[in-house]
Amino acid sequence: MEFDVVIVGAGPSGLASAIRLKQIDPDLAIVVVEKAAEVGAHSLSGAVIDPAALDRLLPGWRSDPGPVTTPVTQDRFSFLTRRSAIPLPGRVMPKLMSNHGNFIVSLGKVCKWLAAKAEAMGVEIYPGFAASEVLFNDDGAVIGIVTGDMGIGKNGEPGPAYERGMALLGRYTLFAEGVRGSLSKQVIARFGLAEGVEPQKYGIGLKELWEVSPANHKLGLVRHSFGWPLDNSTGGGGFLYHMDDNQVVVGFVVHLNYRNPYLSPFEEFQRFKSHPAIRGTFKDATRIAYGSRAISEGGYQSVPRLAFPGGLLVGDSAGFVNVPRIKGIHNAMASGMLAAEHVAMAIAAGRRNDAITQMNGAWRESAIGRDLMPVRNIKPLWSRFGTLGGIVLGGFDMWCHQLFGRSLLGTLGHGKSDHEALEPAARHAPIDYPKPDGTLTFDRLSSVFLSGTNHKDDQPVHLKVADPELQKASEFGVYAGPCVRYCPAGVYEWVQPHPGGEPALVINAQNCVHCKTCDIKDPNQNIIWVPPEGGGGPNYSNM
Repeated sequence: MEFDVVIVGAGPSGLASAIRLKQIDPDLAIVVVEKAAEVGAHSLSGAVIDPAALDRLLPGWRSDPGPVTTPVTQDRFSFLTRRSAIPLPGRVMPKLMSNHGNFIVSLGKVCKWLAAKAEAMGVEIYPGFAASEVLFNDDGAVIGIVTGDMGIGKNGEPGPAYERGMALLGRYTLFAEGVRGSLSKQVIARFGLAEGVEPQKYGIGLKELWEVSPANHKLGLVRHSFGWPLDNSTGGGGFLYHMDDNQVVVGFVVHLNYRNPYLSPFEEFQRFKSHPAIRGTFKDATRIAYGSRAISEGGYQSVPRLAFPGGLLVGDSAGFVNVPRIKGIHNAMASGMLAAEHVAMAIAAGRRNDAITQMNGAWRESAIGRDLMPVRNIKPLWSRFGTLGGIVLGGFDMWCHQLFGRSLLGTLGHGKSDHEALEPAARHAPIDYPKPDGTLTFDRLSSVFLSGTNHKDDQPVHLKVADPELQKASEFGVYAGPCVRYCPAGVYEWVQPHPGGEPALVINAQNCVHCKTCDIKDPNQNIIWVPPEGGGGPNYSNM
């Protein structure tokens, strides 16, 4: 099937691209392919949204706000010790950290809302189809994608319900797959798009949705914290967002450059909820949903070149998250709109399948660059000086930008990739995490059940271990099997079939919530995440 533009991913950046293209030229043929069973089912974020990009994309949206209806009414920051929460006065926070004018949303619902608007404009959206392969012409330019075959059995052979994938061809292809997209990785590597930039950095975000007692609900309250339960050398923090209908989002982020292979982000999240300043919110409450995903944290200096022959990277496929603000949706949408404007101009000029190189500099001169530039040193400072030193120095750097328009530090580098930061188990002691109580804290499997995750049993495992012997000798033998702990869904198990026998890696692929953490944190980069059959995975539609 041939189109003017093929868009991979129906998240905020992909849908903003599609809508903006149709606004510019209603006659353009646009298709969006989405691996989730429905739009929004794989879209997970905190989420507090800065409406700046939405104001530009849909100027009249406030008269028909859809799911964007809960403005932030209170904004609190605190540093947690084991038993106390030390508030940070608002006057010490740089202006850019304020959430005044922002909204608490469900990203899944926002994406459904945007998809309906896109379809009303004539955009074709195909949910339930995973993009599995990039197509190239004889000159090496991208000319589209292929969706994955359906009905392939575990043995890799077509089953009775086999259906061949579709080739979706376009004059330009936009990759809006989100963080660590499988096709985006291939395109970045093939065209050397990350050469000359700092390595991308990541975090893992975990989130639960609760229905709380009306007495503990404060509509519009936003709370952010850092410190306990993480030690000073491990970056991350927690958040609570009070939505409508007595619902509260609680979440936790761990930066994936942590060193200790015994650390478990999932268990740290459960400990966070037990803090005296946090747990009271969840008295007489019911947990409704759970999810997890990776977050890009490299920022300004880690964004690869966006343009390649035949297309562009947009949104989290490029990495536009503002780490200290804990926001990326506005930049994802803005990058999609900017890409749409450049693609529309190229098509109007009769071009196709070439590199729209203007995008490589255009984003830096846009609102995206102006958002990321003042905070570009926060992540490097946090990594070098720990949480306390990084927060103090980072705050100073942001104030320099606010007062003087520049940083005294220049632009700092990130150094190692996250998988290189992991240290051998011999340098660390195991962490004794408390057992879940089933009321406030939970295990992985009950959490995965609440994520709505589902994959067909009879399909190939989509988590590929390139070298099983290397995994056994290094990931297990040297690093004590961290995949068991960094995975938030219980996908990986190291088992010994009998005493004294060889350890074996068991992959429970049906549990996978598509967070991509294994693809990022495996110390040898030996685990490769590829899309399973379309329609599988978690269901975050209300998250």
